[in-house]
Amino acid sequence: MGIISCACSKGAGHSSKGSWPVKVTRFAIEGPLEIAPRVFGDARGFFLESWSRRAFAAVGIDHDFVQDNHSRSGRGVLRGLHFQNPMQQGKLVRVTSGRAWDVAVDIRRDSPTYGRWAAVELSAERNNLFWVPPGFAHGFLSLADGTDFLYKCTDYYTPEHEHAIRWDDPDLAIAWPLEGIEPQISARDRAAGSFRDSEGLA
Repeated sequence: MGIISCACSKGAGHSSKGSWPVKVTRFAIEGPLEIAPRVFGDARGFFLESWSRRAFAAVGIDHDFVQDNHSRSGRGVLRGLHFQNPMQQGKLVRVTSGRAWDVAVDIRRDSPTYGRWAAVELSAERNNLFWVPPGFAHGFLSLADGTDFLYKCTDYYTPEHEHAIRWDDPDLAIAWPLEGIEPQISARDRAAGSFRDSEGLA
């Protein structure tokens, strides 16, 4: 079992290849990225590219996405922590309405940061994205009513390969921002196993 701790220290970098500069924030965990696209706006509104194969490849995300998902959640809805094995999914996630606290947990058994997590607040106001690579469990907490959560996946959803880890697992000790929030959790997620129980699946 690896050392369990928050992996939230960040370092920023930029990519200016092509016509779409992006700001990339890296975490102490190898793999996850926060991405801030360039936004062109005026009094009429704004324009941005939420996905560009060339631009994302320049910052290390060079994948074929095969499925797009869209969920809507009220304030306090907490979904996760979910992962597939086999057919692991990488997810490029963003919020187009509202706000969400998004979490990625490293479940790669050969990783030096196995069992550690990274998190970022996504919002429609910031237009930021979060890259959750294959080999990570994923979950999020909606911080506002009407939070629309969109994500592109590198593999198809297969219910028979889906697994879950408890959102409040004591070994992971994820710092969910729950002040003033009573989390709303599905029956399936309430029945999820512990991180220790899932080790054989990672």
